[in-house]
Amino acid sequence: MFRFVLALCIAIIGGPAMATGLTGEFPSIDGGTLSIGDWRGQPVLIVNTASRCGFTYQYEGLQRIHDKYAEQGLVVLAVPSDDFRQELKDAEAVKNFCELNYGLTIPMTDITHVRGQQAHPFYKAVKAETGFEPKWNFHKILLAPDGNVAATWGSATRPDSRAVTQVIEGYLD
Repeated sequence: MFRFVLALCIAIIGGPAMATGLTGEFPSIDGGTLSIGDWRGQPVLIVNTASRCGFTYQYEGLQRIHDKYAEQGLVVLAVPSDDFRQELKDAEAVKNFCELNYGLTIPMTDITHVRGQQAHPFYKAVKAETGFEPKWNFHKILLAPDGNVAATWGSATRPDSRAVTQVIEGYLD
């Protein structure tokens, strides 16, 4: 019922749910690629991250919601970025930092641009369709199971806050 009401509200007021669905491939921090298309049919929370930011503690919340909702279909993707000059020097350092300090098991991309001319095509597509572009680290984009942007949040909104989890829960199996 929540999904229907949410979709109806967005359809009436217009907005991101009217998009055609976003896709994209990212280089994985573990090697290989991560494809958003592989997660079609599941909600995906994509967060641009940085290891030396005042919001870095949010890695704990990202891992917490992954642990709580992964079996119901949620994918949480961390996208380390140095666009705000707060990321470590290379992907290996980022990976080690996240594993040692936060026990992160969520998928992570290699260090990726999320804004401006060098932004990854996914972020360019999000901006073109919704106007949303990360203004700082730990901005969150929730893709609905159909690949459309369901919601976005800024840095100050914790990933495990009720504002985020309530929307996520509306898309879970």
